[in-house]
Amino acid sequence: MIIFTLGTIFFPFDRAANWLQILLQEEIIIEPVLFQHGATSVTRLNHPLLTNVASLTTDEMHAAVKQASLVVSHAGQGSTRMLAGMGAGFVLIPRLKRYGEHVDDHQLLFARAVERFGVHYCTELEQLIQYIKQPPSPLRKKLFDAPLLAEHLMTRYRVLNLQK
Repeated sequence: MIIFTLGTIFFPFDRAANWLQILLQEEIIIEPVLFQHGATSVTRLNHPLLTNVASLTTDEMHAAVKQASLVVSHAGQGSTRMLAGMGAGFVLIPRLKRYGEHVDDHQLLFARAVERFGVHYCTELEQLIQYIKQPPSPLRKKLFDAPLLAEHLMTRYRVLNLQK
């Protein structure tokens, strides 16, 4: 099973959904796919190997990752840390501002930053095809000790509120 997860933010990620459709139609992917699509429309995606879900719970995602031969994920910090911590084989697709997939290119910057730890990412379909044909080895390490961005911001703003 391959997991394709786009995160759950409200921006669509049509580029990744279109790539998934091509990978299935051209039989580059020939095993079941669990597709967590979040806000991305899946009305045009139809394939017997595809299971679409808007969102998985953390426990459901962990159970699925344990069974997956490969995870293709948006380049969110939390997802990346979770996948590395679980020892998953995965590749990131950063959401890009120029396609309206996010407000800026922070996912691309993040993917480039964690590449030095052995995390693979792609910005073009041809790159993803290579990762599907030859999946990266599972990454079995904690990427860094820093807190999650959300935890950092909550701590930072809590401190600022106390100073007022």
